[in-house]
Amino acid sequence: MKKIRPWKMILLVSLTLSLFTACSSKEQDNSTSSATKEDSKSNTTPPDPLGKYPELVTVTEVLGYNPPEDPRTPKGIKPEENAYFKDLKEMMNIEIKYKWTVPSSQFEQKFALAMASNDLPDIMELDQKNFEKLKKQDMLADLTEAYEQYASPALKKYMQSDDGFAMKTFESDGKQLGIPAFEDPFLSAQLLWVRQDWLENLNLQAPKTMDELNKVAEAFVKNDPDQNGKNDTYGIAMQKNLFFWGFDLRGFFNGFGAYPSIGDNQSAWIKNSEGKLVPGLIQPEVKTALSMLQTWYQNGIIDKEFALKDENKSVEDLTAGKVGMSYGEWWYPNWPLNLNVDKDPKAKWIAIQIPGLEGSGHSLVPKIRSNKIFAVNKKAKNPEAAIKLMNFYIEMGNKKYMDQNKAEKGYVYNWFNPRIYNPAQIETIYTEVNKALDAKQTEITLDDENYKNVADVFKAAKDYLAGDTKSASKGVNWGQYYSRAAKDGGWGMTRKLKESKAYVTNEFYGLPTASQVEKGTQLDKLMQESFTKIIMGAPISEFDKFVTSWKSLGGDQITQEVNDWYSKNATK
Repeated sequence: MKKIRPWKMILLVSLTLSLFTACSSKEQDNSTSSATKEDSKSNTTPPDPLGKYPELVTVTEVLGYNPPEDPRTPKGIKPEENAYFKDLKEMMNIEIKYKWTVPSSQFEQKFALAMASNDLPDIMELDQKNFEKLKKQDMLADLTEAYEQYASPALKKYMQSDDGFAMKTFESDGKQLGIPAFEDPFLSAQLLWVRQDWLENLNLQAPKTMDELNKVAEAFVKNDPDQNGKNDTYGIAMQKNLFFWGFDLRGFFNGFGAYPSIGDNQSAWIKNSEGKLVPGLIQPEVKTALSMLQTWYQNGIIDKEFALKDENKSVEDLTAGKVGMSYGEWWYPNWPLNLNVDKDPKAKWIAIQIPGLEGSGHSLVPKIRSNKIFAVNKKAKNPEAAIKLMNFYIEMGNKKYMDQNKAEKGYVYNWFNPRIYNPAQIETIYTEVNKALDAKQTEITLDDENYKNVADVFKAAKDYLAGDTKSASKGVNWGQYYSRAAKDGGWGMTRKLKESKAYVTNEFYGLPTASQVEKGTQLDKLMQESFTKIIMGAPISEFDKFVTSWKSLGGDQITQEVNDWYSKNATK
């Protein structure tokens, strides 16, 4: 037997141990690698857009609110009692806490103070100017990853319905800083709402020209159109904000070929014959319109207290039957004209295209209708919660929630934020309801997240046409039907306006320029004060002074910046 030397034995043992250690290490590495792959596989599972947080997540918001649009809503309900919140907590374990709530007329001032003191909520509804201000101050969270991971298929479908055009507007350096609540631009088109019963009482026809409008408005003041024996009516609804979101005078100015504003105090920009953008606010047609308003003020056709009234006071006048005409969008029957119909069984409202100088006028419509942008405070702990809230609101439109999601049970949709709609929602309702009515269907066959909206209007339409008020009042049923589905109603007339090309486009759809952000509030105030003074009797030459001041106080610089944007970015 061959003797093994000690040093060889040591070497052999060492090699054996090394081999054992290597094998053991390799097995350990394989085990670790396998575990890592499992973790990786688990981590790449897409989050559930409607998934429930394991622990309660609280997010803060603020709210400027109008009354619930559905009169079946329980009286005295407060925003924090909105029934949507209970479902939200049960479905997602998310709780919304309001830092404050105020009537919508006070929101702008209250939110400006919150921005100045850096006391902002987690989730914010912003207009474009405030979005731009907070973006420049680096106070907005990047929602790119949250959107990609958590947005539901329905939300992504809506956001891509315009090929991502609106979403890109609120990107900055590759970061998605806001989610726009954009809609069909023609939802902004102006109509004229007229008391048909008053026309009949006075043996008048609906006005088609500004001259005819003047005669009808005067008759609605002087000839006792409601036949109550009192001198207590006005021709046209009007409030202190001349260009707002409702009950304002955009449509009146449009009838003169004047396009000062797209609404919500946003100036409009029109293309001139040279292909440049000019501010509609300072064009000579505006002066002509102001001159007629001055005459109306002197003759009592508009309320002489208009400068003291906000939109809520205008709504009170319409509801009380004090006003015979109001300019506005397609939705007026849904609120507040429905309230007037319930208050006065004789009230009959019709929608007509806005009167113009020589026939129907051309309404102003935006390139993008996106007055609301939902953004998240950079300090928020759960930015993805904003996306999940959007998913939740869309989800609640499905058929399975139909029995519980009712106004009479405390669900106030116009108080819930962030609220994203199908951009084609109203057209979907119009098409599906009319298809069902024409086919004499007994129920809606649609089965997606649009079901509730379509089914609600279909039922209201059938009940109204049958005179059935068991489920809702005449005004509620008429309001839903005449705003969304009637072929001669709000959206029906808007479709005709679109088909006949009776519109002018606001060509500026970018974010506010630097000078708009800096000077916009001052120029808006200048416009409001100057126009109000002219209407109330100041010399019409004050308009020329206004134009000079507007240009010198920043208007010329804004015009240059808007045209710089237009030459580089606009789709022409």
